[in-house]
Amino acid sequence: MGQLLQRMEEAKTRILSQIDVQPRIGLILGSGLGELANDIQDAVRIPYATIPHFPVSTVEGHAGQLVAGRLHGKAVIAMQGRFHYYEGYSMQEVTFPVRVMKALGVDYLFVSNACGGMNPNFKPGDLMLISDHLNMTGANPLIGENEPTLGPRFPDMSRAYTPELLSFVKEIALSLGIDVQQGVYAGISGPAYMTPAELTMLRKLGGDAVGMSTVPEVIVASHMAMKVIGISCVTDMAIGEELEPLTHEQVIEVANRTKPRFIALVKEIVARLP
Repeated sequence: MGQLLQRMEEAKTRILSQIDVQPRIGLILGSGLGELANDIQDAVRIPYATIPHFPVSTVEGHAGQLVAGRLHGKAVIAMQGRFHYYEGYSMQEVTFPVRVMKALGVDYLFVSNACGGMNPNFKPGDLMLISDHLNMTGANPLIGENEPTLGPRFPDMSRAYTPELLSFVKEIALSLGIDVQQGVYAGISGPAYMTPAELTMLRKLGGDAVGMSTVPEVIVASHMAMKVIGISCVTDMAIGEELEPLTHEQVIEVANRTKPRFIALVKEIVARLP
């Protein structure tokens, strides 16, 4: 496990050699939502391929770079595109950037994604505040030897999505006149979209939305005692009894339509964080 700490230090050193801010807020920008990074001022863009031990994003709609600078006066670092288990990376590789963010001094992690809505009260274009998750990926990024300097062997996950921040974001959304949903995100491995029977099962298990990311990063962030805000963009309805064929292009198209509200909300969240 000492190798993990060494890899983290090497990635951290490379990033610090290129940026002049000490970020306290980390942003993971999901499918179709990376445009927010364009609003970061005095931005330094670092392609993942130039950072030691970083994987490379292979998914359409993911730019594949870190963007560091200031957003509403706050020092931030954003992942413009993320990594997924279905790309063939290990869970440890998928979550490595979160480890590095913590090493850089990030206390608050904002994580976003595009998802399918399983709750019949949702509709495409809704923003869902994540209150909890179901890890249905069949894997866990904490499997293996634990590094006690990063977190405990058996971390508590009852506050993985920081409850105080959930209330904080609700108040901000209300002040902006942005309607938001709230619910449980079911994380699956992908890359195939789920069958009608699988979606019905997940809904009966308590899932409100389903997607192929977020859960690994949040587990690792919680392991390291980071404060987490999660927001999903509902790009399609994934109700098993009413399922229709879906393409990634449809997901991106709805995410793009939702961008103005999403960006306005995230910018105000960043502005009001202590």
